[in-house]
Amino acid sequence: MTISAHPRSHPSEEEPSPPPASGRLAAVARLLARRRVPVFLLVAAVTVAAAGFGSSVVEHLRNGGYTPEKSESARADRILADRFDAGAPNMVLLVSARLPVGYASVAEAGGALTRDAASRPGVVFAQSFWTTHDPSLRSENGRKALVLVKLAGDEDRATRTAKELVPELTGERGPIEVTVTGQAPVNHLLEKQSDEDLTRAELLAAPLTLLILLAAFGSLVAASLPMLVGVVSVVGTLAVLRLLAGFTDVSLFAMNVTTALGFGLAVDYSLFIVTRYREELARGREVREAIAESLRTAGRTVLFSALTVALSLAALLVFPVYFLQSLAYAGIAVVVLAALTSLLILPAILALIGRRIDRLDVFAPLRRRFAGSGPGSAKASVWHRLVTGVMRRPVLAGTGVAALLVLLALPFGHARFGLTDDRILPRGSSAQLAAESVRSEFDRAATSPVTVVMPGLDPRAEQRELTDYARTLSQLPHTVRVDSAAGTWAEGERTAAPGAASAAYAARDDDRGTGLSVISDAGANSAQGEDHVRAVRQIPAPSPALVGGEAASLVDTKATLGDRLPWAAAVIAVSMFALLFLFTGSVVVPLKALVINLLSLTASFGAMVHVFQDGHLKWLVGDFVHTGQLEVTVPILMFCVAFGLSMDYTVFLLSRIREKYLVTSDNTRAVVFGIDHTGRLITAAALVVATVLAALATSQLSLLKLLGAGLALAVLVDATLVRGLLVPATMRLLGHANWWAPRPLRKLHDRTGLHDA
Repeated sequence: MTISAHPRSHPSEEEPSPPPASGRLAAVARLLARRRVPVFLLVAAVTVAAAGFGSSVVEHLRNGGYTPEKSESARADRILADRFDAGAPNMVLLVSARLPVGYASVAEAGGALTRDAASRPGVVFAQSFWTTHDPSLRSENGRKALVLVKLAGDEDRATRTAKELVPELTGERGPIEVTVTGQAPVNHLLEKQSDEDLTRAELLAAPLTLLILLAAFGSLVAASLPMLVGVVSVVGTLAVLRLLAGFTDVSLFAMNVTTALGFGLAVDYSLFIVTRYREELARGREVREAIAESLRTAGRTVLFSALTVALSLAALLVFPVYFLQSLAYAGIAVVVLAALTSLLILPAILALIGRRIDRLDVFAPLRRRFAGSGPGSAKASVWHRLVTGVMRRPVLAGTGVAALLVLLALPFGHARFGLTDDRILPRGSSAQLAAESVRSEFDRAATSPVTVVMPGLDPRAEQRELTDYARTLSQLPHTVRVDSAAGTWAEGERTAAPGAASAAYAARDDDRGTGLSVISDAGANSAQGEDHVRAVRQIPAPSPALVGGEAASLVDTKATLGDRLPWAAAVIAVSMFALLFLFTGSVVVPLKALVINLLSLTASFGAMVHVFQDGHLKWLVGDFVHTGQLEVTVPILMFCVAFGLSMDYTVFLLSRIREKYLVTSDNTRAVVFGIDHTGRLITAAALVVATVLAALATSQLSLLKLLGAGLALAVLVDATLVRGLLVPATMRLLGHANWWAPRPLRKLHDRTGLHDA
């Protein structure tokens, strides 16, 4: 198939004797078909090697990475940990007792626990109610207290340390019982739960996918081919992640997301190629020529579709957050792998199977009864009747669907964003219950203070300046107190003189440098907490200062992501427009596709807020702890992945519409042909991807649940409302203008457009 700016001048219907397929992809297909046995054996050997190499991938993945590493808050936290042995605690021990925590035996056990924790390797400090006598570390009923522990290193190192310490520090210790929460132990539990969820999702998705393929193909032989390619793709995905982890940080969640994405796309791409192969056999081609023509047409579209998904994921690279960047690297590699796996394996397997592709047609009676006829048969298909009806009333269909999608998006107007915490874990998990107790029974800010570090200030020589600064900070709204080397301040008054605890605010092994801890009554993951951080940053410091802590991380993350959003949108818009122009030779089709694909995501974004932020209809996705917020990076990730998948189906649909338009020069007829010939196919492909992603939504982790449910909904809406109603309506209204381009761009496309030659 050659794409040009204009259709042929002499249309012809069906050619009685299909000519041999030509082009590079056809030549590759013939070569793979001739060498089918060596190719099959090579693929088997590589798959086994990849399985061995990727088997240890979990040990090399990292948790965290949701905040920019070069932000002010991240730099402040690193300086406090490296130079001050200070900073916000990342492990919290919740101590419960039957007696008041001040009782002698309880105090003795609590003090011993604090000293034990402080003496462990990898612990920067351990402070508790019994060592500081800070009343905020004692519960309201006086029978619980906290031990705040700071673990050394980055999130990954702290998580490994927590994994070792938690079993040794928790449980019954005489008159007290110890449970644990905090960032580091939560990250450890995330690793364990993520691995369990991946196994569950795979066991659920595989049989359902096979049933969908059986319903689509009927033949067990044909249905098994995409499954085989999907399995090979998943094995390759694990090897790719293991390889990437050797060069850069890769998020733990990359394994769950990319294995689902890789399996779904590999099955989809194989589905398109196998379907085209069966069509070519039905047209009378010999096996090798049918394979060659399938790769020349459907294979070319697979390559182009993979490129669109990869470019959409590439937009994640503009965000300086390794959670998103690692998913971009892994996702791009996996998409390319899925396409190459389909293109390189299927020709050899199809050559081995030959015309036995339709063997074991177990669903033939049901398909004949419920699916009606396929494209080209005497009886019009459901998709043919649907698109014909839309073509008769394009304004009604188009405006109705667009209005519905906009209505579904309305809840996103009150979206609120935060960072992940213990509530990402399953309801009732030990760390989640401990954290809930801390939130309800303690001064939450004591475990997540706003921290200020001034690396160049000498607290002894400039004590007056430090005192004035601490006094001013203590007078800010939401400030409970300020702890510093100059003592403790509250509401503009010094409540405690410098003491032994004040030494923690002086730099280690350095005469210069000091820090402050600003305790706030505003939640760290709240709008009030963000306002408090901004107020702290507006107070002139006696020396250049950096403000850190959990609330500051949220402020910096939202600001950084917001600044980079226009760049990410530009990457997607420009790349998608350029690719679709090269594919179609039109400037109207790419612009329309961008707008329609945006509309196709509206339902998912509205549902994201309605279900996961506001907590409605939770029974649809299983129980979880809703926080009244969305994790700030998830909408960005969901947009890039869903937009790429939506554009993926756009390419498959346009390829068949354009193919018919070049022959007939009839826009309406081409649209009906394209949707009639791809409607059932795209529906099956979308069901496969939606099933795989919905299996991801069975995760016990709310972040994966949100991603899986949101992406599955986006795929289903795109394949039904958008491809079945909105696309044909807009293409009918625009008519031949769909294929318009200015004369200079038409000439450019003639020279540089995507041709298979």
